[in-house]
Amino acid sequence: MASGSESVALERKLKIVSALCKSRSLDPAKFLDDVKNDLKSLSLNIVKAALENNVDFNKWVTFAENFPSDPEACLKGLSQLNEYLTEKSVLVGGGSTPSEADIIVFSTVHPYVISLAVSDKNKLPHLMRWIDYIQNKHDLKELFEWILVEKAPFDPPLAKVTAKVEGESSTKKAESSTKTAESNTKASSSKAEAQKKSDGSKKQTETATEKKKLPEKAADEKEKEKEKEKELSVSLLKIQVGLIRKASKHPSADSLLVEEIDVGESKCRQVVSGLAKFCTPEELTNRLVALITNVKPGKLRDVVSEGLVLCASNADHTVVEPLVVPQGAKIGECVTFSGHEGKPEDVLNPKKKQLDKITPNLFTDEKGVATFKGAPFMTSAGPCTSSIPKATIK
Repeated sequence: MASGSESVALERKLKIVSALCKSRSLDPAKFLDDVKNDLKSLSLNIVKAALENNVDFNKWVTFAENFPSDPEACLKGLSQLNEYLTEKSVLVGGGSTPSEADIIVFSTVHPYVISLAVSDKNKLPHLMRWIDYIQNKHDLKELFEWILVEKAPFDPPLAKVTAKVEGESSTKKAESSTKTAESNTKASSSKAEAQKKSDGSKKQTETATEKKKLPEKAADEKEKEKEKEKELSVSLLKIQVGLIRKASKHPSADSLLVEEIDVGESKCRQVVSGLAKFCTPEELTNRLVALITNVKPGKLRDVVSEGLVLCASNADHTVVEPLVVPQGAKIGECVTFSGHEGKPEDVLNPKKKQLDKITPNLFTDEKGVATFKGAPFMTSAGPCTSSIPKATIK
């Protein structure tokens, strides 16, 4: 059984493999068998041996491999990275193009940065600038949840220049008027000055109003984007490892089975699944499954169901099977997704159709590894899988 630290290390490597392969347009499935190797060997296998003796590359691979998971030590590591980026755009290369080392370190620190409080993010401006640059430079949205970075709005000095030019023009006109109509100078000047002040005040008011509207509009858009991301996040689901203690046919529906599933609670959960056409009760008994436990309980043909067994299905729905949970996973432990940390809902709200919005992003990859937007279903013993590659998961 893998320890907690080993599980974190494995998740990091899987993320790094996916990100490096995406940046080089490679198939990550070819390298998943090597994830138990050390990070340097794994990375060099992808980027080839050209970087083997690159001191800077090796330094950052070591940084990523030794990056802590303890919150206090993690924040210290992020602070060191922030200090290094004070006068640099990227970690390796001295230019503005992200290197393989940048992608490796980004993949490593992403899950910690995204969970930082706003006050902590504000203390790491150079790191946040670098994070924003990497995620915009490489299309990694399928692998990593987008980190919103607050940016100070740019206020172009156009209004000030315009006011200065108009002021100079008004002064020249006033001087000309003084020479041609000496008797009316005082009255004209007073009137021009009053008008100038009125116009200037009006423009200042309009400019201030526009400045106020722009940040408010940007803040509203960011807030809407955050809410949208939250509605689609797999972190809303509570997926636990369960052991089917007993399975039997539904008393009044030939297509349904009734399972008694142990998730480490005081009693087993009763779950109704549409698996009768694909599995026998004997095949399901004593099998580990991935179970969504925060769905609202309901009745299926008069039998109460208290969960949802996640299953993989081929395109025409002729082959369906429960996800395979690796032996050694603990009963009741939660399945995790690197880069998608968050607190699950107590109970999913059927009216919000949260499950319907999230499940289209659940699928198996070419090797049958179960994923959410490319992030594997991880347990303490490894990822959940299926014998059906490129399958939908529901």
